[in-house]
Amino acid sequence: MSTKHLDLSPKTVFKRADGQPLIIAGPCSAESEEQMLATARGLQAVPEVTIFRAGIWKPRTRPGAFEGIGKVGLKWLKTVKEETGLLTACEVATAEHVNDALKQGVDILWVGARTTVNPFSVQEIADALEGVDVPVLVKNPVNPDLQLWLGALERLNRAGITDLAAIHRGFSAFDSRPYRNHPKWNMAYEFKKLLPEIPLICDPSHIAGKRSLLQQISQEALNLQVDGLMIETHCNPDVALSDAAQQVTPEGLAQLLASLVVERVSATATQNEEELSELRNLIDYLDNELINVLARRSSVAKQIGILKKENKMNLLQTGRWEQVMEQRLKAAAREGLEEVFVKAIFQEIHQNSLHVQAAADTAKVNI
Repeated sequence: MSTKHLDLSPKTVFKRADGQPLIIAGPCSAESEEQMLATARGLQAVPEVTIFRAGIWKPRTRPGAFEGIGKVGLKWLKTVKEETGLLTACEVATAEHVNDALKQGVDILWVGARTTVNPFSVQEIADALEGVDVPVLVKNPVNPDLQLWLGALERLNRAGITDLAAIHRGFSAFDSRPYRNHPKWNMAYEFKKLLPEIPLICDPSHIAGKRSLLQQISQEALNLQVDGLMIETHCNPDVALSDAAQQVTPEGLAQLLASLVVERVSATATQNEEELSELRNLIDYLDNELINVLARRSSVAKQIGILKKENKMNLLQTGRWEQVMEQRLKAAAREGLEEVFVKAIFQEIHQNSLHVQAAADTAKVNI
């Protein structure tokens, strides 16, 4: 699939004319008219922000959590637009959501990660948008399936939506630490290669899950030349009814944006130079992932050491190590990696594990 199969508008609301990243901000959830207006007024003082976002309907993993204020919140979005001039955006998951949002004049719609994963739901939204001229954002599906992501954009385009953009918000994984959702930057890179004409917006809030990681993730996204950021912003995040830990105040957002370095590839740069820069950023990301994995592995090794000491077991168990090495070399061969290279790496890892186990005490270890 490539943009040759998509009918895209030459103009898009999702790219700024000055080449700077688009900034979308606003609360995870619309909670009250006072909260919406207080947040929007704060964002007026942040000139980079041009789009105000708020969740009206909130798909929750389990029942009982705050599932959104419902369509009354659309009126609050309309008031925000009238008072601040900011464009407004909200998530839609059904045809009814689409109709309600359009009736209240919402400027931009987005399809959430839990909806993108279901082609039936995406098609329902696409059918409801048939003949409507409205910009639409599509978040990546919760699972790392690039074809589902691309397919959702294609369905909407076939319904006549020509101003499209994608949101990279990370992916569910068995162990996403230290993130809420694993960024899998390689997926963002592959998306950009396949659909270079579709603007790509990063959602650091849902990748991070906590404020302390927002700056790092935002900078990594900009290093990959994304077209913008969607950052959840609340006038009083600590009392937010959903995702309190990952939201910032408007003042905090301003400080975050001021700390970011935006390096755009010049118009005279060759395609090879741009691709080389992106690949180097991807290498940086993968190296950080290796370090995170090694740290978690070392933590597990420490717990094994404690267990061995408590049960008076030998630290070195030759049979187990030979079995591990055999399995790892077979896995490496399937991936086309050289045996000598992989063997040397795992021998060093094994020596480190023995060192960690020998030094382990009986204190509780968090994996």
